[in-house]
Amino acid sequence: MRFEDFSAQPTPSREACLAALDSANVCVFLLGPSYGHVFPETGQSATHDEWVAAKTAGKPRWVYRKLGVTFEDAQQSFARDVEAYATGVFRDSFQDTAELLTKVVRKVKELEAGPSSLSFAPLTQPVSLRRSLDEGGVQGGVSVPLLELHVLPVGFAGYSARQLEELSTSLADRIRRSGAVKSDTALTASSSQAHAIVSMPLSRPPRWDATRPGELVEVRLHKTGQVSLRATLPRDAMGSILDQDALPQQITALLRLIGALNLIQHERIVVAVGVSDPQLTQIDRFNPHQSRTRAELGGFMRSFALQTEPDESASLAALDAGAEEVARTLSRVLIKQHPSAT
Repeated sequence: MRFEDFSAQPTPSREACLAALDSANVCVFLLGPSYGHVFPETGQSATHDEWVAAKTAGKPRWVYRKLGVTFEDAQQSFARDVEAYATGVFRDSFQDTAELLTKVVRKVKELEAGPSSLSFAPLTQPVSLRRSLDEGGVQGGVSVPLLELHVLPVGFAGYSARQLEELSTSLADRIRRSGAVKSDTALTASSSQAHAIVSMPLSRPPRWDATRPGELVEVRLHKTGQVSLRATLPRDAMGSILDQDALPQQITALLRLIGALNLIQHERIVVAVGVSDPQLTQIDRFNPHQSRTRAELGGFMRSFALQTEPDESASLAALDAGAEEVARTLSRVLIKQHPSAT
């Protein structure tokens, strides 16, 4: 699929491009000398926009750099991001169209046989995660159980005060460029010596008993380098739901969002999840088209926690191609801790 081959469509150009990208099996990026027009809506070129979207979606990305040309400054900066050792991809190069086509065809044939780059290793020492399960509510004063995802780079010394301040000013822009929020969503930024936070309001349901999928409500960058996301769980008129199918999908999307934010550069990371106010959750099936009419609420004889305790590190692929595998494991552990699962 190429943008040049799109027919007339009743949707904005960016939306049409990202929809096509979302349906693709592989995304091929060609780096030539020009960066392209910078759109005021995103602050970057269309190709850069698609790169971030492909990374967020966990799509395989093949990059080919044109040889024998001089890159303009903006394109050179973009190329450094694409080729970054820890967070980019190992790109190829080409001299002409014939060479490019030969290499792409070869990669297509290798696609199914390609090994996963996801790996795990036991932790040699405990790690200290900053959790916020005891912080109730979200923007607007709504109090609902929240799913938390924490990713900590292993062996990272942490940010200086200057670095944290610089990153805090760019955090909202990084979130917008990832496509995690709508362009008209109001983001609220705050910071302290310990972390930078960007929060977003919940969408308003059309009626009180409307079903609502999980929504991102906060991105937090800690001075330690840890990135934490908070999101609501899928819910309906009867409350928040731990769905054995929806939960791993939601965690997968959150992992890929952290990867797309391009904040973590270290190769080894620790990943953990948790749920605040677990007594207000139920293990059930979430139907996005219809609210439940009955559910078992509360009634547990003891208080309990829903959170995973990491005992191993994962490669950075956990924020990209390996996100689904990591999310499935985290979801199983979390749901097994719920009293109604036993």
